[in-house]
Amino acid sequence: MTTYLLNGEETDRIMFRTIDRSHFDQWLEFFKTPETTLHWIADYEAPEIECKKWYEKQFNRYATGSGGMNALIEKTSGKLIGHCGLLKQTVDGISELEIGYSLLPQFWNRGYATEAARKCKEHAFNNKLADSLVSIISLTNLQSESVAIKNGMTLDKTTSYNGNEVNIFRIWKGK
Repeated sequence: MTTYLLNGEETDRIMFRTIDRSHFDQWLEFFKTPETTLHWIADYEAPEIECKKWYEKQFNRYATGSGGMNALIEKTSGKLIGHCGLLKQTVDGISELEIGYSLLPQFWNRGYATEAARKCKEHAFNNKLADSLVSIISLTNLQSESVAIKNGMTLDKTTSYNGNEVNIFRIWKGK
């Protein structure tokens, strides 16, 4: 089974680890912050329920080999700063490999998402996991769009994904 996880890999400031429940309380803050769900249309439940569902989804991805988020640990503090990973997705009926990223708000605008996304791109292409990678980004999420552009991605198309209007940013191997 192909592994899409970056467990044990590092960048200058970040360590990639598999997700475990020890970070639940820290990640719960993500779901308690209204700005984190501002760009995605969904029927949200209580933060505790959403956080539990998020963890179960990641563990299911791990178990089925469909990718998954990695915990991002800041090297200097040892704190969880967010998650980033390679996720198998279906977009418009086509199987794609996505670079997904979500950071705790206190770590926004520090370059961590770009640093993590670049490492995921490098990992995917170096390990021949895909010929191209996408990031699925809500039309209103300009911060995530900026990360995709800094990662060398360009707008491929606009489509509907899970009931949301999104831009699909893409990068091809070798570019």
